[in-house]
Amino acid sequence: MHTCRNCNQSFSTELALDLHRDTCADADMVCRACGERFREGAATRDGWHYRCPNEDCDGEGRGEDLVEVSDAKVTL
Repeated sequence: MHTCRNCNQSFSTELALDLHRDTCADADMVCRACGERFREGAATRDGWHYRCPNEDCDGEGRGEDLVEVSDAKVTL
């Protein structure tokens, strides 16, 4: 069994889990450069290189400018 870390839903195959990750509501990402939120699949075409889908933003790199919403820090 393969389980989504975000919503704890289980899948019988790794492929099913990978397909679910693109639609999981808990897997949203945020760009630290512009603040835009989006699904992980919108930021990558190959699963290795990540870039903010906002055309006016230069944010890139998973874990650098692009992070999961649960990992984003709020600053005042």
